[in-house]
Amino acid sequence: MSKKKFTYKDAGVDIEAGEEMVESIKGLVKETHSDAVLQNIGGFGGFFRPDLNSYEDPVFVSSVDGVGTKLIVAFKSEKYDTVGQDLVNHCVNDIAVCGADPLFFLDYFSTGKLEQDVGYQVVKGFAEACKENGVALIGGETAEMPDIYSEGEFDLAGTIVGMVDREKVIDGSDIERGNVLLGFPSTGLHTNGYSLARKVLFSKYEVTDHVDELGSTVGDALLSVHKSYLPVIRKLRDLDGVNGFSHITGGGIIGNTKRVVPDKLTIKLDWDAWERPAIFELIQELGNVPEDDMRATFNLGIGLIAIVDPETAGEVKKVAAEMGEEIIEMGMIS
Repeated sequence: MSKKKFTYKDAGVDIEAGEEMVESIKGLVKETHSDAVLQNIGGFGGFFRPDLNSYEDPVFVSSVDGVGTKLIVAFKSEKYDTVGQDLVNHCVNDIAVCGADPLFFLDYFSTGKLEQDVGYQVVKGFAEACKENGVALIGGETAEMPDIYSEGEFDLAGTIVGMVDREKVIDGSDIERGNVLLGFPSTGLHTNGYSLARKVLFSKYEVTDHVDELGSTVGDALLSVHKSYLPVIRKLRDLDGVNGFSHITGGGIIGNTKRVVPDKLTIKLDWDAWERPAIFELIQELGNVPEDDMRATFNLGIGLIAIVDPETAGEVKKVAAEMGEEIIEMGMIS
């Protein structure tokens, strides 16, 4: 009696499907490339040749992140292109607040069983956000790992690399007492706080339920794309008196802004300076979530904060208005 033969495909990994997916996304990826990218995806590494002519002392700035349990909302909604945009924009913001211009992005997509259409939609989201931010998608990894993920599940991670002249690094060291906090609205939860949001909202609603207060379904509200603040940061970063930026992610407004404010200084925030979007009010009311938890978990409607000299605040507001950006005076540094 002959022994049964086991193949890699029998074990749950379809190499051919992976190769077909790579071929299917090459066009999407190519659309994000400039002359600085030396070859399309498919090799062992991505090649990027930066133009250093405009830098005196160039410094690379990088960041890596994921989308967290927002993915579970995508699974429930069977909507997969927006989470790719979320990841790129989150990573871009993280280095933009340091003064850097993003250059290229690499992704990691891991799943139990590769569904080529799902993978294509995710990469489509990556490519769309990369094009919007002027970032090259130069490589990534697609991994099939049966027995790690349940059917229909996947995980995402991304790495962004950018550059800034050393003398133009924004690290908050110029922040002083009396500086004002100017907030820019978020487009929703962005990519943080979803474990709490899901626990509360899905105790009553399905993703397809329309909620009047939200003006949309629960799924659409939760999948609202994480905003890229790169355009407004580029307009503001060279103004005299713009001393720091805070990207509001996990840890809330205070937790993230403390990362750039010198230890000797204190953040005084007027929590009543803006109206919170309905999604946060719904979560707090439905889940009876304590205010301290809300503040420590969510961005509460503010995705970016500029910390500026009082004399500069008027110019910042003017620039924001010209760009169609709402701006909120939220407090000060003491």
